[in-house]
Amino acid sequence: MTDSIFNTKNTNDADVVIISAPYEKTASSRKGTRNGPKQVMKMLHSKLELFDRTYKQEPSKKIKIGEKNLGNINTLTPEKAVQKIKTEYRKLIAKNKFVFLLGGEHTVSLGALRALREKVNPKNVTILQIDAHCDLRDDDGDYNAKPNKLAHSSVMRRAHELGYNLVQVGVRTYYKDEYKYFINPKNKIKVFEWGKKEVPTSEILKSIKTKYLYISIDVDGFDPAYMPGTGTPVPGGLSWYYGMELIEKAIKKSNLLGADIVEVSPMRDSVLTEYGAAQLCYSIIAHKFRSRLY
Repeated sequence: MTDSIFNTKNTNDADVVIISAPYEKTASSRKGTRNGPKQVMKMLHSKLELFDRTYKQEPSKKIKIGEKNLGNINTLTPEKAVQKIKTEYRKLIAKNKFVFLLGGEHTVSLGALRALREKVNPKNVTILQIDAHCDLRDDDGDYNAKPNKLAHSSVMRRAHELGYNLVQVGVRTYYKDEYKYFINPKNKIKVFEWGKKEVPTSEILKSIKTKYLYISIDVDGFDPAYMPGTGTPVPGGLSWYYGMELIEKAIKKSNLLGADIVEVSPMRDSVLTEYGAAQLCYSIIAHKFRSRLY
């Protein structure tokens, strides 16, 4: 397993560009997400089997994949970091690239969503969010002495205000004000809370009613047995194969515009989380470009 999924040095020639956004200024628990993209990229470069079990092909031989590292954006304020991501994302989608964003904390997703909003009406896009948390706070004032509206715990509130539809899967804990926000009928947010039994994927797919789809995966949405390396782990969560099945079916149902994986906080003596994130990334790319693999 020494081959890399990356086969294109010039992003102008790529079908897919994977952006590393190592940002964690608003992380509220265990730190380390700024190191997540580097470790996930390491897996993508040398630790994955390129042969895909679903398609019985090597997607990286059929799809041109490039990479871009945004560098030391952790020195920036949240607003400037989001703007930096938006600017780079906008350049790539203007050239019709499929962009996959690797965080960093969940705040980075807003840069991608702000850029996509300029290309597609967000009312026609559903964000399928796999997450233990809603990330619907208006700000982080309940745990931060200097409240910030661009905190990782507020990212989906900001996305919803942009006009995106939200379907949240795997939620297992939330703040009282988040609960008030998502149960308000006018907000039209669909939250699938996780408990003793997993929700049939068909129910979740029915809630995705738009032509376009954006997938945002906070790795704590999966059970910590599969994704232990994250800042705010919560017991329970999606099992590995359930999550893989849901993602595959969702991509086949709607036109996938973009995706991100965030909140990987590497652990000492374990690569399970970054390996899983890399596998998810590669599988999502394969499903997006599945027409080339048959």
